[in-house]
Amino acid sequence: MNTTAARTSASTATREPEARLAVVDDEANLRDLLGSSLTFAGFEVHTAGSGAEAVTLMTQQSVDLVVLDVMLGDMDGFEVTRVLRNRGITVPVLFLTARDDVESTVAGLTVGGDDYVTKPFSLEELVARIRAVLRRTKESSESSAILRYADLEIDDDAREVRRAGRLINLSPTEFELLHYLVANAGRVLSRMQILDHVWDYDWRGEPTIVESYISYLRRKVDAPGPDGEEVVPLIHTRRGLGYVLKTP
Repeated sequence: MNTTAARTSASTATREPEARLAVVDDEANLRDLLGSSLTFAGFEVHTAGSGAEAVTLMTQQSVDLVVLDVMLGDMDGFEVTRVLRNRGITVPVLFLTARDDVESTVAGLTVGGDDYVTKPFSLEELVARIRAVLRRTKESSESSAILRYADLEIDDDAREVRRAGRLINLSPTEFELLHYLVANAGRVLSRMQILDHVWDYDWRGEPTIVESYISYLRRKVDAPGPDGEEVVPLIHTRRGLGYVLKTP
């Protein structure tokens, strides 16, 4: 298993790394290229060539973000993410995928992924996506306010969400999206407003990612309680306009 940091170029050797990344891909050439390119871009990079190696790496090494190929030989990237989340490892995950089908491309976000890049991609696009995920994760973790709406509570300091006292597990991007909705409770937010605020860069992918994340949040935030009791839906669609968090 290759879990050592990618070789640092002379131009970055004396510079504090911008962040620590894990790159997981079973194609050695692409894995090495990404490792050296991201190192040159200013990151500290650790690599793994399989899903099992990735899980081992993440339990032994602290990183700020994982760049994870969806199509791995032993287990796919979605399963790797599911295993990490089940072990309490909440590191942000950015998927690499060659799939053209938007539905299958964003499917992995339901298990706790934060973004995806479709192959082929440019290094500039990948770095922009990485920095955007890192930025919104940092912004969420640095805030110490507690937001409340109805029986929903968001603790930014602890990065916890509770509904009627019940803990709701969210990925960093889901957390940021819910935070934006709660901070603007009662206000209809368009898809473009959400993309601009939550994804925080020149989005070149499918805008349907917003609908996908709204759907994921509804399944978690508006889900029945542990005893099957119904809850009042908080996340609503305003057809043709956008989304709003409000009580009926």
